Amino acid sequence: MPDIPIAKVTDFFVKPMVAGADLTDILKVGDKIHIKGHTTDIKMIVESLQIEHAKITEAKAGDIVGIKVPDRVRKGDIIYKVIQ
Repeated sequence: MPDIPIAKVTDFFVKPMVAGADLTDILKVGDKIHIKGHTTDIKMIVESLQIEHAKITEAKAGDIVGIKVPDRVRKGDIIYKVIQ
């Protein structure tokens, strides 16, 4: 089953290592995601989600969220939900 695109990276913050993303589908803490771009290729489990600096466990389409990432991502990278 193919991975489902659920967001596009809109910002990246270096110090907290957080990607800002505009969601087009539901994303929950514990979901496995794949961030893919021209020079980006990260597979990870979502461990931290925030909206306006407030921790959340689930976000819906239309939300702008912060996702803690292990490495640099770039504006325009696509975030896919990995479906097992």
